[in-house]
Amino acid sequence: MDGSALRASAREYASGVEVGFVDADGVERSGPLTCWWGEPFELASPVRSFASFKGRKNFTGEYWVATSRTQVGYESWVERDAAMALDFDPAVVALASQPFRLTWTDGERERGHTPDYFARLLDGTGVVVDVRPEDLVDEVTAEVFAFTARVCEGVGWQFRHIGDLHQPYRVNLRWLSRYRHGRCHRAPVADRLRKVFAEPLPLLAGAEQVGDRLAVLPVLYHLLWRQELAADLVMDPLGTDTPVHLTSRGRL
Repeated sequence: MDGSALRASAREYASGVEVGFVDADGVERSGPLTCWWGEPFELASPVRSFASFKGRKNFTGEYWVATSRTQVGYESWVERDAAMALDFDPAVVALASQPFRLTWTDGERERGHTPDYFARLLDGTGVVVDVRPEDLVDEVTAEVFAFTARVCEGVGWQFRHIGDLHQPYRVNLRWLSRYRHGRCHRAPVADRLRKVFAEPLPLLAGAEQVGDRLAVLPVLYHLLWRQELAADLVMDPLGTDTPVHLTSRGRL
């Protein structure tokens, strides 16, 4: 099947899908997805509440998204980590949780699915995100994810399935996320850090060239979160000897 045929097939998938959502003004809306796909779902309110009750195994809560300065809900630590990773992604400019509910008929019965997140990218692309550890994706879930991916393709969105973040990346992001707020930015210290790390240096050695570590490290971690400075976050946990260097974002 050539590219045009694949696109036509994806549009056909999307044509039979309904979407229900709560818009930025708090108004409940619904209709064919092909009519509503241009809605700013990154501003939508959750279509359902985040249940919390005694004995619940998962932890619910809200994550503050530094990128858009908004709160998004999560129903597990895996979802919280996914929100954190999306917030860390420089291409993501806004994020909403439980943004809409999709409904469709599979020929025998009505089906429904509420994705976990909707992200808006810097280039305007919409991204639908489902979060579930790989070992919990059974046959039914895989079928729903595959259908959702085709529907997204039909309206020009991306689809991402995010599972457990691998250590030490998860550990490093959790640490850096503590310093994501703008209050950690001190312009004079940040300017000196950019100059010091213009060439790679060990994290602590470079920080101590700027000043007292207690004052400098929060700013350094904030610049790592903003990806104006960079380090290998995948192979090992951040430490005093982790090489850090200035990025092209930091040179702007």
